[in-house]
Amino acid sequence: MTLTIYGIKACDTMKKAFVWLDHHDIAYTFHDYKKAGAPADRLPAWIKAKGRDTIINRRGTSWRKLPQAERDAMDDTSAVTAAVANPSLIKRPLVEYPGGMLVGFDPDAWAEALL
Repeated sequence: MTLTIYGIKACDTMKKAFVWLDHHDIAYTFHDYKKAGAPADRLPAWIKAKGRDTIINRRGTSWRKLPQAERDAMDDTSAVTAAVANPSLIKRPLVEYPGGMLVGFDPDAWAEALL
C-alpha cells in the first residue's frame, strides 16, 4: 500500500508518524507543507469528508494568531483559504490512503486502517 502523508517535517507528531510507518514497512510519499504548500485542490474534499473542525487545528498558535473576527466567521470556504495561506492550521499528520484518510496520529487507529 502506498499512501501520502501531509504535514511539516519538523513537527514532533509527524516524526512519530514517520517512525510508525517505517517500523511497519509502509511505503509513503511525504507532502511537506513548508516546501510544497497546502494542496488547495485537496482541502475542500478533506473538509467535506472529515469536517472543518477535524481538519483545522484550533489548538495551535497559528489558529490563535488569526484575528478573532476571522475565527468567528470561518466557514468551509474561508477555512480552505486560511489553510492555503497558512498550512500550519491543518492538523498533522493527515494521511490519504487507498480507501480513506486519517487525521492526527493515533497508533491504534492507524493500525486498524493501514495494517
